[in-house]
Amino acid sequence: MLGRLKGLFAGKEPKPRRRVAADPTVETVLAPGTPFCAIGDVHGCLDLLEPLYTKLRQEFGQDIPIVFLGDAIDRGPNSAGTLAFIRGLCVDSPDRHVNLMGNHEKMMLDFIDDPAGRGLRWLTFGGIETLASFGIQAHSKRPDVEDAVELVEQLEDAMPDGMQDWIRQLPARWSTGNLHCVHAGMDPDRAVDDQSRREMINGHPAFLEVPRDDGQTIVHGHTVMAEATIGDCRISIDTGAYFTGTLTAAHIDADACRFIT
Repeated sequence: MLGRLKGLFAGKEPKPRRRVAADPTVETVLAPGTPFCAIGDVHGCLDLLEPLYTKLRQEFGQDIPIVFLGDAIDRGPNSAGTLAFIRGLCVDSPDRHVNLMGNHEKMMLDFIDDPAGRGLRWLTFGGIETLASFGIQAHSKRPDVEDAVELVEQLEDAMPDGMQDWIRQLPARWSTGNLHCVHAGMDPDRAVDDQSRREMINGHPAFLEVPRDDGQTIVHGHTVMAEATIGDCRISIDTGAYFTGTLTAAHIDADACRFIT
């Protein structure tokens, strides 16, 4: 608690707690239609993403689908470069690369759409660092209306052509067989095809507490784990790259899940 308070008084965002997974209570079934890899929350850590991506391609080949689970931006040092790297892969070979919408991408879009209203909170959740990666200096996390609008104009000018439209069109889910990749989670009591986009991007309060009972397995990031885990119909691979220095991927095949860092 004392360390958390010190972080607040120093003006730094406290590091999130790393969740420890409980012992599994039900079987997790792995039956993808095709083997694939998923990469957890990058949060602007391009220096971790590039070597991990290279490692996956070298080990599993050029054709295996790779799914980025969202939250490419914020908090880390190079969100602009991370977005450009992932977008380039997705545009050049969309059959082999998928990038999902994370809550941080959604917050950035909210800021662009409503900088003086609901979007303003983005600056307190890592938006300052993302703006800096685009060469934009924000002098306050609570700018007045005029300054907030100016920041949006600078951000839109700094983004490469087509990038904002690409972000707005990001899917919330990618599926193969009984494996479903989302950023944050799902309602465990509702069918996979009956989930709200909001809950897949922002999470559901029961997701990490209640296992599914329909044989479907969810691959997700969003919640920082002490280590990547599999159990209770969930594969959790956000290992807090921006403050732990560990970015995690999962290679998932029939009856096998392997974590790679």
